[in-house]
Parts: sequence; structure tokens; C-alpha cells
Amino acid sequence: MKIAHLIASAVLAAATALTTVALPVTAQAGVVGVSPTGANDWSCRPSGQHPNPVVLVHGTFENMLKNWQVLSPQLKAAGYCVFALDYGNDATAPIAQSARELAPFVDAVLAATKARKVDIVGHSQGGMMPRYYLKYLGGAAKVGELIGIAPSNHGTTNPLTIPTGYTVCPACLDQQAGSAFLTDLNRGGDLVPGPVYTVLSTRWDEIVTPYQSQFLAGPASRVTNVTLQDKCPLDPFEHDQTPNDPVVAQWVLNALSRKGPADPGFRPTCVL
Repeated sequence: MKIAHLIASAVLAAATALTTVALPVTAQAGVVGVSPTGANDWSCRPSGQHPNPVVLVHGTFENMLKNWQVLSPQLKAAGYCVFALDYGNDATAPIAQSARELAPFVDAVLAATKARKVDIVGHSQGGMMPRYYLKYLGGAAKVGELIGIAPSNHGTTNPLTIPTGYTVCPACLDQQAGSAFLTDLNRGGDLVPGPVYTVLSTRWDEIVTPYQSQFLAGPASRVTNVTLQDKCPLDPFEHDQTPNDPVVAQWVLNALSRKGPADPGFRPTCVL
């Protein structure tokens, strides 16, 4: 990870929002942002086949449009009610504060769809931050599954999180390996009673390092940890682009279609 990459990501996110004003705008639960295609149809009602709406949670220096413009329409086409939010000043705010923005958004989704639970798909910080919501904000009773795409579950050893954190990104300090936030989040075990978990990681992750720090500890009935290259050795996707990986989309759909986490024996169709 280079500091220029972080700055470029932030600039790209801002530019994308400014150049796509014709797309739908979300205004629910105090959240306003430009929605990716397929997301935030508040009239959507879940089917018996897909009873849980899917909530998409973007990563640090991102927004819902940039993070989910590929995956969101695929989930919608597969028959899911899809919702997404922007939070935490492009997810740079303290993570506990961002989790307090996620909580009312989930409540709004449940109220609109009349569903009992949602499933959450998150990228990077967005795959880890919901664990705070599950553990401390009552989310465990409202979430069926948490699917993390390159999530920062145990933080990163990348040293550039420190100067970035002290300047423009408190969430970057929270995601530093060994931070007070992560120490508290992971105290007592990675899982909370109720939800199941799927973690999708790439060996080429240059942001959340080492990539194995993304994995969650728990029984196979409740958590599946996936390294993309174990099934697709030539998969080239790195951290930032994992939400756009067609192999990741297959794993996400597999996980959402089951009562438990993703099937560790699943064989995706490799692109390369």
C-alpha cells in the first residue's frame, strides 16, 4: 500500500460521485448517497427463496457507488433485495462511530422489507466493522450472515496506516494490528452467538497484511475462511478490486444461498 494509493482512492470516490448525479439517491435512516445499480429499492420485498435482504457495507476511503457498482446488480439479478449505505465520512471516522450509523440503517431495511434478518456483505473495513455492530449494538439478533471480502478482522501490519490515521483517517488507526479497538473487538473470540460468517481473502492483498489476519476462528459449521487462489490459482485480484472479482461474486452467491457459511468444497468457475 502506498499513501498515493489511499489519496487516489479518495479522489476517485469523490469524482465518481460528482459525475454520476443521474443515479438514484438514497435517503433512509439519515443516510444520503448515490446508490449503485440494483441497490436501495425500498419497495423490494424478499422472496421465499431469498428471505434476507442483503446490506452492502463499503470499505475505507470508499463509498457505496464505487465499491458495489459491479456486485450490487449481480445480487439484484439473482433475486435479492439489495441495500447499501455511505457512512463515516468515506469510512474514515472512528469505527465504533460508523457502526452506530449501520445500526439504524439495518433497522430501516428490516422495517421496509418486513424481513426478520438481513445478510451483510462488506469489503475491507466494511467486512469487519459490522462485527462491532453484532457484538455491542444488538446486531447479532438481526443478521443471518456476515460475508467479509478482504476484511480487516485482526488488523494490518502495513505501517502506512499510522501516518494516514493521524492525519485524515482515525479508522486507519483502529485497523492497525494490535489497536485498542481490535483488541476489544476480538476479546473473548471472533464470533458471537447467532450469525454465520464467510471470509474471502486474496493472497495478493497489499492493504490488510498479512492476508491471513483476515480469517476468523470458529467451528466449520459457523465460519468458512476462503483464500481465492486455493481454488483459482491465477486469480489476480488484489485488495481494492476484490469486490469486482467474478470469482468473489460466485463465493458470495454460494454463501447467501445456504443456511450456513459458504461451502468450503465449492468450486467456482475460474476466470483465468
